Amino acid sequence: MSHDHEHHHHDHGDHRHGHHGQAHAANYTVAFAVGIGLNLAFVVIEVVYGILAHSMALLADAGHNLGDVLALALAWGASALARRGPSARFTYGLRSSSILAALFNGGLLLFVTGGIAWEAAQRLFEPAPVAGATVIWVALAGILINGTSAMLFARHSRDDINIRGAFLHLAADAAVSLATALAGAGILATGWLWLDPVTALAIAAVIVWSSWALLRDSVRMALNAVPGHIDPELVRGYLAKLQGVVEVHDLHIWGMSTTETALTVHLVMPQGHPGDAYMAELCGALRDKFHVHHATIQIEIGDRAHPCALAPDHVV
Repeated sequence: MSHDHEHHHHDHGDHRHGHHGQAHAANYTVAFAVGIGLNLAFVVIEVVYGILAHSMALLADAGHNLGDVLALALAWGASALARRGPSARFTYGLRSSSILAALFNGGLLLFVTGGIAWEAAQRLFEPAPVAGATVIWVALAGILINGTSAMLFARHSRDDINIRGAFLHLAADAAVSLATALAGAGILATGWLWLDPVTALAIAAVIVWSSWALLRDSVRMALNAVPGHIDPELVRGYLAKLQGVVEVHDLHIWGMSTTETALTVHLVMPQGHPGDAYMAELCGALRDKFHVHHATIQIEIGDRAHPCALAPDHVV
């Protein structure tokens, strides 16, 4: 049985992609630096005025923002690690660190939310005086800071789950600040102290709702699931219809990072290897049609005396 291997890297096929990626990386660096700096300063402000105003909503938001500072720092570090080249030990480089960061961020959001809900539930049964005016002004500052920071990541949040995690953290913070400001206004207007913990509980619900998809997608990527934007049956069907191909097996598709997809497959071609030009064209088509950036294709002639041990679908 004859085996041939073809490796095609997206960067080699299109040098413009490499420069484009470097430009995005530079933009992310600025976005992360600004987002972390603004949120860290705002955490200090919220803690100070949350204590002075006796506001559970402000303190809950401060805890959430502190978690976001850590999450942003982690995402920034993972984004930098993902650009490191391969080594003898890490043959794919450290691309998958961006997946780990997204997974951690999703879990962190839920963990912090649990703390917010617990404290708010206790305050609901033991309401305390709240300085509504202070809450409003601090919360309005939070809307401005978090909204501005979120916009820095908005453009590419659909393309990179790691960047989406940063965007969701900041967008959720802006929504939280808006809810907190409304709670402060409600307390001033009605004197209802329970509005503060109820708002904190509502904040917790919003965070869970917004972060669940992030956690689900990052867990799938960590388990080497086929990325959501790719239909594996369409890929298999495309490969099966290629000229000279009589069988497709051992097809695997997974995320190398939050932005790059890898594929390995065996193609049975009784006429033998079709040539390097054919393989390069095929890898280019996989990149253009299915956004597969790293394809490894093994050619077999279908020798029945020496069948491929990986041909059955249930064999990995």
